[in-house]
Amino acid sequence: MTSEIPRINTTGIEAILFDKDGTLLDFDATWTPAYEEAARFASKGILSEAERFLEKTGLDLETRNSAAGSLLAAGNSEEIAEAWIAGGADFSLDDLTSELDRIFVSKMHDAKPLTGIRETVDWLLDRGFRLGVASSDSEAAIRAFLEGSGLAPKFEFVTGYDTGHGPKPEPGMVLGFASAIGLPPAKIAVVGDNMHDIDMAKAAGAGLTIGVLTGTSAQEDLETHADIILPSASDLPRCLS
Repeated sequence: MTSEIPRINTTGIEAILFDKDGTLLDFDATWTPAYEEAARFASKGILSEAERFLEKTGLDLETRNSAAGSLLAAGNSEEIAEAWIAGGADFSLDDLTSELDRIFVSKMHDAKPLTGIRETVDWLLDRGFRLGVASSDSEAAIRAFLEGSGLAPKFEFVTGYDTGHGPKPEPGMVLGFASAIGLPPAKIAVVGDNMHDIDMAKAAGAGLTIGVLTGTSAQEDLETHADIILPSASDLPRCLS
């Protein structure tokens, strides 16, 4: 991670749209157990098949971490289900997607925000920023995390892959946020841990893209694309000007 916190000129920025996984919560600590359970279901309990599904979609079988840009790091339930079915999972796409969503929602109730996120969210609200969450997870899973962590009242907009704004990296989630709060995309900053977030923001014409290193991407994955990179979203109060 970078040791020096850069300053950000946020003149004209009035709202911030956060990614969830790897930005608001610890990605691998939360998602590796969820993916392992989902793969066991998809393989009907055949552990060697479950491991194959996980490796196929981006899990390092030694570290148990998801590779940057992989389906596990940035894809949604339907995309993961489609890949596992292509790899031999004996389910219809609708049935497997539905079960993956159920498993993922169940893991969100007790998921904890990254260190300093609650305080950062309060700091931003105190300064008048309007806040939203956009995730490749389902809307139900996002809301389960926000409710369980006590953050739900602080975000006025929530969108998942199934909400109706389209998936990342398409621009729809940013445009949906802009429409909901009555601001142009140029007044919105997007904060995320992978290229799907940055590409989504750029496609929508967001005013600022902020990469963070608390998720699945390293500095070199983001530095030529994001406007600025922070060690964590919790560093926002230290660098906003």
